Amino acid sequence: MAEIQDIFIIGGGINGTGIAADAAGRGLSVILCEQNDLSSGTSSASTKLVHGGLRYLEHYKFKLVRKALREREILLKKAPHIIKPIRFLLPHNGMRPEWFVRLGLFIYDHLGGRKILPPTKTRSLKKGIYAGILEKTYHKAFEYSDCWVDDSRLVILNACSARDSGAEILPKHKCISAIRKNGSWEIILKNRSSGENRTLKAKVLINAAGPWLDKVISNVLDQHKPSLVRLVKGSHIIVNKLYNHDRSYVFQGNKGRIIFAIPYQENFTLIGTTDQDFKGDLSNVHIDNSEVEYLCNVSNEYFKNKISTKDVIGQYAGVRPLYDDGASTAQEATRDFVLKYDKDNLFLNIIGGKITTYRVLAEKTLNHLTDIFPKMKNNWTVDSTLPGGNFSFDDFDFNLNKLSHDYPFINESLLRRYFENYGTLSWVLLNNINSIGDLGKDFGHGLYEKEVEYLFINEWAKCAEDILWRRTKLGLHMNTQQIENIDGWFTEKNGVLN
Repeated sequence: MAEIQDIFIIGGGINGTGIAADAAGRGLSVILCEQNDLSSGTSSASTKLVHGGLRYLEHYKFKLVRKALREREILLKKAPHIIKPIRFLLPHNGMRPEWFVRLGLFIYDHLGGRKILPPTKTRSLKKGIYAGILEKTYHKAFEYSDCWVDDSRLVILNACSARDSGAEILPKHKCISAIRKNGSWEIILKNRSSGENRTLKAKVLINAAGPWLDKVISNVLDQHKPSLVRLVKGSHIIVNKLYNHDRSYVFQGNKGRIIFAIPYQENFTLIGTTDQDFKGDLSNVHIDNSEVEYLCNVSNEYFKNKISTKDVIGQYAGVRPLYDDGASTAQEATRDFVLKYDKDNLFLNIIGGKITTYRVLAEKTLNHLTDIFPKMKNNWTVDSTLPGGNFSFDDFDFNLNKLSHDYPFINESLLRRYFENYGTLSWVLLNNINSIGDLGKDFGHGLYEKEVEYLFINEWAKCAEDILWRRTKLGLHMNTQQIENIDGWFTEKNGVLN
């Protein structure tokens, strides 16, 4: 049997890959397994925001909000290609006094030490680019800052960072058994592609399986304990864009819900999210008709441009694994992360958390293990960058112009997509490309064979779904034949590329 690894991680979402990247960067030996594709669960079904959580101020969750606000600009510096500032318009609807809203936004502006993002402003909804978009009852809005993130790419880049530091990343491998034996964990993995099993050993076992956390405890560890997670489903819809400016909106729905409307992929508007307890099959999570109707109705309360269920051209749902703190409603359950550490058996359960605070979660997880690995390096991720993000946020346009200069035969919109996906690694992707023809087969909508091959070799992509929904977000644009052509490429190349 191979030598004992330092850490074995179950779960290839943002928490698992974030911990893997942090641990590997400290010099620890790490193996991570994910039963499906990386980021195929909750981490690719978010509202795609790096934010403090304005609504949590109403529940006096100042510690959680402060922690998240501090992370906004740290993450913006870590990955300025996939994270960008975004301005939100909060229409004043009279539900709260204007002074009260201003006070909340003043706290939001200053609680986390904002330096890069601009402060809150008051905007008229009756003139300029905002005129005629919302119903006439809305006269003014408060405009504040947060950030947008390509959520699944954040996961992939953390996995790449972990790999680049020596970790072994194993998508489509299921952990079927983990037994504590002779002072270490003996783990059995099943390769879901080949069906072959593999046995390995690790000193520390980390359960970062998200919604599957309880199932790992019962099925993999064969332990039967009270549930640690409360499963809450959040759903989103995508419609043709409802307005032409680049701001986002935040609306107050009923039952205390907050609904976001966000520009998405140039031509669309993303609307979400819902909050409802989930008891179903985790392998078949989907948006309900009632949720679609609810999101349409909230949108129609605010926008003049009305939508119905037939206008929905895309939709997705994810299940949040929140810590079961006994909260009475799904909206009130804590969004903060909780680490449950069994020090005797060197076993950690990672519960809950937000994309915004994944780095802090990973850092605190590793800090639990300083006694076990006294020689590991200190905290390091706060000043590091993710792959492709080794440039200043202010230099985004400079680098994009340089890419355009180096590849003048590629159209500007495609180069922008490359740079927003891969940052400075765009030059690696386009190495030895001297003409459009060198990009290879055109699968449609700017997806060329060169990029598919790059994602296969460097980012664990194994099929069209991996490419279109988690690594490029081009799935909304592709038709059935184009998708089949991409899957056909993988079938043809299987075993040829490595």
